[in-house]
Amino acid sequence: MGNYTGFIKNASLKDFVVDKDDKSLPETFVIVNCALNVPLMLICILGNALVLAAIIRTPSIRSPSMIMLCSLAVSDLLVGFIAQPLFIADELIKENLVLYRVSAMIGFSVCGVSLATITLISIDRFLAVQYHMRYATLVRHSRVISIIVMIWLFTLVCSGFHIWNKFLHHLLSGIYIAICLIISTLCYIRIYLTVRHHRSQIQAQQLAVQCHYAANNTRVMRLKRSAVNTFVFYIFIVACYLPAYVLLTIFGLGYMEWATEWSITTTVVFMNSSINPILYCWRLRKLRAAVVKTVKCVLRTHTDQD
Repeated sequence: MGNYTGFIKNASLKDFVVDKDDKSLPETFVIVNCALNVPLMLICILGNALVLAAIIRTPSIRSPSMIMLCSLAVSDLLVGFIAQPLFIADELIKENLVLYRVSAMIGFSVCGVSLATITLISIDRFLAVQYHMRYATLVRHSRVISIIVMIWLFTLVCSGFHIWNKFLHHLLSGIYIAICLIISTLCYIRIYLTVRHHRSQIQAQQLAVQCHYAANNTRVMRLKRSAVNTFVFYIFIVACYLPAYVLLTIFGLGYMEWATEWSITTTVVFMNSSINPILYCWRLRKLRAAVVKTVKCVLRTHTDQD
């Protein structure tokens, strides 16, 4: 048992995920996976850069929710700028252990921040729906900024486990993803129940207070739209991160050599960073208008220069 524990502490991440010298991925799969990551990387960089530029150029939409979106856009932008290029290089260069470890650490860090920020946004939406009268006092700019800073610091510190103990790092990463998904799930369930409760109240009061029905119905429709938005976000979170949770948990519980599955899972997690800006621009009208305005300004400036 002592020898096994010593092996666990001293083994590299490659020993637990894949021994690239002995079981390298098929060349065709590597090429296809890298080819898939390239357009995802470009979409990630362009989409998140536009979201950041739009929020910076539009002071009127800088609410606490938009500050969270800024953090999400920054972490997703780092995925496209740093994590994905390193991942592609590591896929193509199979014998560079330093590159592999740096790629894994940065990937876990930026994707971890992205997932935690998405979870924070789900909590924010829950507070907006459940405590809409006290939302402004509960969610302040200073509090949001402090929480975001703590998320970044916590995730960066946790990535250090990758150097100290890779086995433990995989297990903790699986737990980290599970906690985020559970919190998001609970928030979205409560949002759905709250919206349904408000809608039932309005229907019950419709005959008794006819004059207030229109205003109340508008509020319920706004809550319903928020619930639909959060449900769409939730579906993509689960689709992109649940496979990573499953594999990380398995890697943390035992010795596995699933190189193909791990590479696919990493690509799917990176895909979430490309989907996020598209998703939020699609579902958030104010952000979409700001992004469109920013794109028009950029194109107008480019045309004037030509």
